[in-house]
Amino acid sequence: MTKTKLTVLTRAGLHTRPASMIVKVANRYKSSIHFEYENANINAKSIMGIITLGAVYRAEITCICEGEDEKELSEEIKALFEKRFEEE
Repeated sequence: MTKTKLTVLTRAGLHTRPASMIVKVANRYKSSIHFEYENANINAKSIMGIITLGAVYRAEITCICEGEDEKELSEEIKALFEKRFEEE
């Protein structure tokens, strides 16, 4: 299991565009991926799950990946967050 702390750096939070980018990346991997934020734990391969998470600007999210390619998945998701989903 790989756990990574991520910070939402997009001013609008995790809205539809970032959520769809996360799902697109996540679904290329076999490993499971979940986001924890406040009291919620969602499947990050679900666009609706990500949107309903309600993660706002500067929110701290825990990304949990588990499976045979968890490290690669975790690194690619981390890069998306660090690049602000190419919005800025």
